[in-house]
Amino acid sequence: MSEPKQLAVVTGAASGIGRATASALAAQGARLIVADINAEAGERAAAELRAAGHEAEFLAVDLTDAASIAAFADAVQRKHGAVDVLVNAAGWGRTAPFWEGTPEFWQQVVALNFVGPMTLTKALLPAMMERARGKIVNVASDAGRVGSLGETVYSGAKGGLIAFTKALARETARYRINVNCVCPGPTDTPLMAAVPDKVKDALIKAIPLRRLAQPQEVADAIAFFAGAHSDYVTGQVLSVSGGLTMAG
Repeated sequence: MSEPKQLAVVTGAASGIGRATASALAAQGARLIVADINAEAGERAAAELRAAGHEAEFLAVDLTDAASIAAFADAVQRKHGAVDVLVNAAGWGRTAPFWEGTPEFWQQVVALNFVGPMTLTKALLPAMMERARGKIVNVASDAGRVGSLGETVYSGAKGGLIAFTKALARETARYRINVNCVCPGPTDTPLMAAVPDKVKDALIKAIPLRRLAQPQEVADAIAFFAGAHSDYVTGQVLSVSGGLTMAG
């Protein structure tokens, strides 16, 4: 009798890196919970996965709303039990000078990029601990490692997610739960499409590989941390940036 397929929850899975990650994990044989605030795009992403022969369903979640996160986690666990893989891939930001930001904007950025992933992780973690296994992959950003011009609060939120990853990895290692972090550099996503061409051109010139990342290339790194090949890896941060943020 074959073992049941792993259950993977991917937030932000309606588009961009999250969407590519859902496809990558499905290709590895996982059952997917496509999680996103955009119901139309999320349902479409899940339907495309099913049409390709994979098991996938869409569940809506607003990561800036604690009640929505609690309802989402309850729905997942009531139907499926403990989650095997959690990928916190949802994220959002807007480029502007720090001094032009408002408290409302800051709160939205911090809620979506830091507090929301923490809250969802806390909701799903006890069942993973009880079963003594699981993989958590947080998608931060190289903005959180080195800072990013015009993305000060976003950088701070993603930096918090990186530190959260390392600390949680220490706390949950005894439960055989691996917690790692992928930090994309500039990536060809819908968010990048809104960036002015001159800014994108400057980014590309600064990247040693001279191009933006494709979402699938970031998804490949996430899939590594979500799979069996990383069973002895925890608390690590991997940049997928074409060499933009090389450390000496």
